[in-house]
Amino acid sequence: MGWMTQASTSAQKADSVFLFVFALSALFLVGITATMITFVVRYAKKRHPKAEQIEGNTLLEIVWTVVPLVLFLVMFYYGWTNFAYMRNAPRDSMVVKVTGRQWAWSFEYPNGKQTTTLYAALGKPVKLELRSPDVIHGFFIPAFRLKEDVVPGRVNTTWFEPTVLGAFDIECTVICGVSHSLMLSKVVIVPEDEFKAWYFGGDSAPEPGKAAAAKPTVGGGGGAEPAGLGVLRAKECLSCHSLDGRPMVGPTLKGLYGTTEMIIVSGTEHTVAVDEAFLRKAIQDPMAGRAKGYPPTMPPSKLTDKELADVVAYLQELK
Repeated sequence: MGWMTQASTSAQKADSVFLFVFALSALFLVGITATMITFVVRYAKKRHPKAEQIEGNTLLEIVWTVVPLVLFLVMFYYGWTNFAYMRNAPRDSMVVKVTGRQWAWSFEYPNGKQTTTLYAALGKPVKLELRSPDVIHGFFIPAFRLKEDVVPGRVNTTWFEPTVLGAFDIECTVICGVSHSLMLSKVVIVPEDEFKAWYFGGDSAPEPGKAAAAKPTVGGGGGAEPAGLGVLRAKECLSCHSLDGRPMVGPTLKGLYGTTEMIIVSGTEHTVAVDEAFLRKAIQDPMAGRAKGYPPTMPPSKLTDKELADVVAYLQELK
């Protein structure tokens, strides 16, 4: 859903200020233009071949000074009160830590859950604490009229209260490197009960307005999907890794098992065999080494032993 959607309270306030200033500007544009045309026609040289001296008009000068001043103060007050609202998050806001790094977004919730898609409940305020470990990024949700810089070495904050169910784009507004165009995500707004079910223990990622449902296998056949694939979906792994051979933020998972890959450890390149031990270590401690050509953006996983075993078994069969 795009720019025209008013999907948060801050979007409604931002649009009201914009429309007020736009309408006032349009009104004065029409009025001033009409006045200019009237004067050009009425006081044309052919109508008044002999010029007349015009003396000052105190009342007129006061009016054209006071009226613009009052209008400016009205616009300032209207904009400032809405700006103050958008800068001060309610005390009951859920605090989500947002990390922007080359070239992906990640989100950490108060209960420790981590995702690459931002989830929130309809009508509940969310405060975002924005951090960057590398360069400056720009956190932007067009449908929420929400924009805040993400600066290394400091924590910037912003907040929103969603008013519409759906999935909305998250973008980076700062050219932050060669893969800047890949730095995209979504904020998914769901009913409060669905969000609570996911937040307090559910594995399946919530979908806006829909109950979690079983998804078909990658090949499109019927039946339940493999347990490992279900874990990959629930943990948002497929936001950065494809299953069909396409490179994304991270390398594709298709055909990965059994190959040899180049990884970088402490700045040194190493060729390794992708076996079961390597997969387990790469999932549990991704910062120990990164695939060459890809950014070090993968957060450490918090999988149970069973979930880890299911994922590894699935990757071994994914050809």
